[in-house]
Amino acid sequence: MVACLNIAVAGAGVGGLAAAIALTQAGHRVQVFDRFESPRPVGSGLVIQPVGQMVLDWLGCGPMVRDWGNPIRTLLGIEAPSGITSLIAHYDAGAPGRHGLAMHRASLFTALHRRLVALGVPLHMGIEITGSAPVAGGRALLSGAETVGRFDLVVDALGAHSPLTPLRSRILPYGAIWTSLRWPEAATMPHNQLTQRYRKARQMVGVLPIGRMPDQPGERAAFFWSIRDDVMDAWAEAPLDDWKAEVLNLWPDMAPFLAQIATHEDMSFARYAHGTLWRPWGERIVHIGDSAHRTSPQLGQGANMALLDAAALTEALERAGLEDGLALYGKMRRGHLRLYQGMSLFLTPQYQHDSRLLADFRDRIVSPLSRIWPAPRLMGLIASGLLVPPIGGMGWRGGEAVAPRWAVLG
Repeated sequence: MVACLNIAVAGAGVGGLAAAIALTQAGHRVQVFDRFESPRPVGSGLVIQPVGQMVLDWLGCGPMVRDWGNPIRTLLGIEAPSGITSLIAHYDAGAPGRHGLAMHRASLFTALHRRLVALGVPLHMGIEITGSAPVAGGRALLSGAETVGRFDLVVDALGAHSPLTPLRSRILPYGAIWTSLRWPEAATMPHNQLTQRYRKARQMVGVLPIGRMPDQPGERAAFFWSIRDDVMDAWAEAPLDDWKAEVLNLWPDMAPFLAQIATHEDMSFARYAHGTLWRPWGERIVHIGDSAHRTSPQLGQGANMALLDAAALTEALERAGLEDGLALYGKMRRGHLRLYQGMSLFLTPQYQHDSRLLADFRDRIVSPLSRIWPAPRLMGLIASGLLVPPIGGMGWRGGEAVAPRWAVLG
């Protein structure tokens, strides 16, 4: 058993809460610090892939997220003018019974937060973390407006704008405007499917059924529209009905969703970036989630990557201790991250770009090839987050591969 460490987790998002729970379960003394005055989520709908569901089960959050979330069996995207199926992936093509779990970010946050509180982990709110530095005695000084404390390890889970990470990512040309809506009775698309419509790669609208909010009745939907970063201000100044007409022209079935959007302020803008910190640790500090890697949500792996980081960090400290564990954490996650970051770089421009040629390449080459064996199975594995081992680099024991303790295999 590794020595008990005194650990500070900076950031109370998905990655930070997951890391605090996992490290506490492993026997460490953990405190969480966040700048908000009270715990709250940021964002709309997401999909917890099968690999992320395994981590949540290990954290003790599985029953809650399954109660609130909505099973997703299929990812479907159609190029609207031509009717070409640009994207189709079935989770169970990778393995029978697998599915994604779509949910509101608030539902995932609530499940993690309730588990954290049940474990008695101290949560310090209203503290703006500004720095972390190693000090004498082999500890790290965590600071805000004043010294917060000295710890054996600081876990940076502050996200894309973390002041603690050296990562400088590249802003992508396209982002999205999004909102959460009631799932209308008049909706025509399946309730177990992420559905998208495209016009080449310049326009994209999508709907994701995300289950219900904690302690609230009624099913919800995440609605999103692809938009260039540099035209966001012009969109906000133009009449909302002009934009609604553009959406309906692409996909008329969006009418009952658009009827719930009354002002520009009902929509939020998400900017996408790409970058990876290939050495996600330093002296007495380790970076997880968006502090360590960022990409577009095209593969739906964002929250899952943060959950995997939390699991890998806990596993690495358990196996190698503090001195060697941070490097082992980086090694465990490197292969999985490289693959999915690379696929995101390849796929994202095919769905969000001004080039007509990229959309034609998607629809006339990539899409037909994706329906030829063994591509459907590979697509299911990619969507599930399991095309390669999500946590690798652990070697062998007794002639058998060492599996992470959290994984439910078989």
